[in-house]
Amino acid sequence: MGEGPGAGSVTSGVLRVRRGDVAEVLALGEGAVACFEGVTPWRAFGWRRGQAHYPGLYWSAVMGGHVGYESRLELAWLLLADRDQRIRRIYSQPFQLEARVAGRLCRHVPDYLAVRDDGLVTVVDVKPRRRLADPGVVFTFGWARVLAGAQGWGFDVFSEPPPAVLANAGFLAGYRRAWQFAPGLLDAIAGLACPAASFAELDQAAAVLAGDRARGRAHLLHLIWAGRLRADLERPLSESVVLVAA
Repeated sequence: MGEGPGAGSVTSGVLRVRRGDVAEVLALGEGAVACFEGVTPWRAFGWRRGQAHYPGLYWSAVMGGHVGYESRLELAWLLLADRDQRIRRIYSQPFQLEARVAGRLCRHVPDYLAVRDDGLVTVVDVKPRRRLADPGVVFTFGWARVLAGAQGWGFDVFSEPPPAVLANAGFLAGYRRAWQFAPGLLDAIAGLACPAASFAELDQAAAVLAGDRARGRAHLLHLIWAGRLRADLERPLSESVVLVAA
């Protein structure tokens, strides 16, 4: 992607968040503090017949509730972020950024904000790869990146992931709800993968431990979703896939 505005051309940055019907304006800059608990998406998610984009609500294991998306590509980011063991909070359309860029007033609503367990905050914009070189996209992401950096935040742009990774994440997401699984059985199955075993081997062992093949396999798939068992998700999941204990 091309270069956006330099730091010297971006001034007067502010951040606007919504809490219900109330909008708050927060200053941006090094040392500024923003709290995102309780914020609502900057734009409302709407559904209507014939619309060009693809909105919806995804139930997030990280959030324990629904997070909105406006395209299939945004849903892809949510699926992958929901498996990231470092991420503790996900916010959709978390705020509106406003800044003077080379004397021009600019506004932008990022697609997501991710907060990791180490406190790192990352602004995430989702954009198809074919549009990354558009001058308007380069310009907007350039000044938004400068503002995020001044706040001590990361700034990521997400485009299409490898098809196999997305297909595997979508399949495993069916096993993401932790309360559906017995902790003791999960521990027992995970313990059999030290240091590694094939999916077929663990599937058979899990069936014995669970007393039921379907129940054992569901627990095994949850362990892969949760990252307690690692697999090469750039390959289709199969009985020959090697699972490694995290």
